[in-house]
Amino acid sequence: MSFTDIVLAAGARTPFGDFGKSLRDLPLTQLGVHVVKASLGRAGISATQADHLVFGNTAPVDHDGLFVSRKVALLAGLPEESSALGVIRACGTGSQAIVSAAQQIQSGHSRIAIAAGGENFSRIPYLAPQMRWGAVRGPVEFVDGLDHVYRCPFTQELMGETAESLTARFGYAREAMDAWGLMSQQRAGAAMASGFLARQIVPIDVPQGGKGGARRFEHDEFPRPQVTAEKLASLKPVFRKDGKGSVTAGNSSGVTDGAAALVVASGDAARAAGIRPEAMLVDWAVVGVAPEIMGAGPVPAIRKLLERNRLRVDDIDYFEINEAFAVVNLHAESELGTPRDRTNLYGGGISIGHPPGATGLRMTITAMHHLADTRGRYAVISMCLGSGMGMATLIERAG
Repeated sequence: MSFTDIVLAAGARTPFGDFGKSLRDLPLTQLGVHVVKASLGRAGISATQADHLVFGNTAPVDHDGLFVSRKVALLAGLPEESSALGVIRACGTGSQAIVSAAQQIQSGHSRIAIAAGGENFSRIPYLAPQMRWGAVRGPVEFVDGLDHVYRCPFTQELMGETAESLTARFGYAREAMDAWGLMSQQRAGAAMASGFLARQIVPIDVPQGGKGGARRFEHDEFPRPQVTAEKLASLKPVFRKDGKGSVTAGNSSGVTDGAAALVVASGDAARAAGIRPEAMLVDWAVVGVAPEIMGAGPVPAIRKLLERNRLRVDDIDYFEINEAFAVVNLHAESELGTPRDRTNLYGGGISIGHPPGATGLRMTITAMHHLADTRGRYAVISMCLGSGMGMATLIERAG
């Protein structure tokens, strides 16, 4: 059953920071509070009018990491009587925050909710599992907590190795993957230059390190719009060293930090509060695929979503398909016929970066803005999910 009268509005996000750079000293809760307040402000409502907050996060950090949803809610000004929920669905976590907020509304447990999410991968600690009960003797090994995020829980392969498996199984060329990476960087550069991305970003003050004080962080830090095809072709494969690999740093998503939020409300509640609807959440789908080719996930997820709603690819005005790896997009293009001139027109994971808790929200905000600018009707937001799934959501422009 599709959703009924679920309004999406007032999206906002931080600039995405490169790994270990501008956002590394800011707790995730601070990033979350920043975007929730911004979203509420853009909606023109008080925090006390929201009754629920859903926060998506795949990698808890800091002492409050397991309670991030509730802490963000209260520090952003939501009333103590409001409720909070934390969700995780791998790379679809940001989209799941939206869906879970909508489910709360549709079931009658909420009227105005905030869907938010984010990551601060730069703050993920190293772990010493042996220390819990004491190492008997000798050196103690530290494990990089970030490694847990990027390994398949079944095969123990890094996610990039599953992208290599998808590449090999379907015969995608390295040159095509690099071409997609170049296009992503160029599109992000154009979207930065035009001000399109600035519309969704709320600048944030960050420490200046040893210089003291703070500086204003206003733009995504990861895009490399000046990169050349020659530079991308020169990069060595990261995950397979046998000379047969195709996945490089140039055709893979970036490790980045950031947070995003938007308002999710029932139509009646939105009208009563004076919230201007920007889009309606129509439906969603999640489909499982083989974990070793998890990048295939968007294909069956989009196919199921369209079938459920009696739509075809040609009926969709815009696609956001997460660039976890360029091969993910090539596969969707090959299997579904998703048109390149209606997909990821403003960059994607390869150029902007991919903090899973925020990515689905960023993509949804981008799709909402695109539909508003072009007067299109439908957009599909989709991504592959580590562990072997694909997720897709369908939104419709309001008004």
